[in-house]
Amino acid sequence: MSESPLTDVTVKTRPKAGEETSTRRIPPYNVILFNDNDHTMEFVIEVLSKALRYNMERCFQLMMEAHGKGRAIVWTGPKEGAELKAEQIQTFHETLQGGRALGPLGVTIEPAEG
Repeated sequence: MSESPLTDVTVKTRPKAGEETSTRRIPPYNVILFNDNDHTMEFVIEVLSKALRYNMERCFQLMMEAHGKGRAIVWTGPKEGAELKAEQIQTFHETLQGGRALGPLGVTIEPAEG
């Protein structure tokens, strides 16, 4: 049997000239809160505070923006995060005096610009 001589071979790869590498960014999504004339302002502020961990002042500002403009962007981030935040907001339900139960707050997600 013949033995083949072992040689030290080094292989180096180099990028092609003019080739650029780029990082693909995850497109952001907005969580949108819609104006709601059924739920109390206190309830909306409490939900935003608990679900998004914002301070009361920020929650009040977002609630007033939704009230005045019909909608407010309350959170922006990756799609999975936006879906989670929207779901968390929708888990809260308000019961008015007299036992009348209201549904969840109106919230959706949509792709953010840029």
